[in-house]
Amino acid sequence: MITEPTLVRIGEAAQLGHGGDRDAARLAFARLWEEIGGERGDPLHVCTLAHSMADVQDDVREELVWDLRALAAVALLTDERVAEAGVPLTVAGLYPSLHLNLSECYRKLGDLDRAREHLDEARATIDALGDDEYGRLIKDGLRKVAEGLR
Repeated sequence: MITEPTLVRIGEAAQLGHGGDRDAARLAFARLWEEIGGERGDPLHVCTLAHSMADVQDDVREELVWDLRALAAVALLTDERVAEAGVPLTVAGLYPSLHLNLSECYRKLGDLDRAREHLDEARATIDALGDDEYGRLIKDGLRKVAEGLR
């Protein structure tokens, strides 16, 4: 269970977006981004916030910027840091979703080669996920992006 206050706040902001209030979510994420020190912050906070901020962007180019920030930050993470925060995944388990989102961004932008590269990366890392609700969600997303690339 995630108990770290910053991650809880990121989750609360994400819920605003899931509830349809994307403007409020972006505003909350922007405030948190400043608080954590932007890209110089704790890589777990940067990755989680950027990944979530990407989801509430209206412009796919902005979504891509945030998704790329998340991918850069995950490379700086350790399994120990992720476990310490109560995140129920390993670092390897974070990659499929990040690559899935990047694949979809590039697909929307018409850069099908990059979209396929990230789809391949997501597929190569999918075994890090379990056969649970989250794992099935990401696998379903991979199928949908792959269909969109046909």
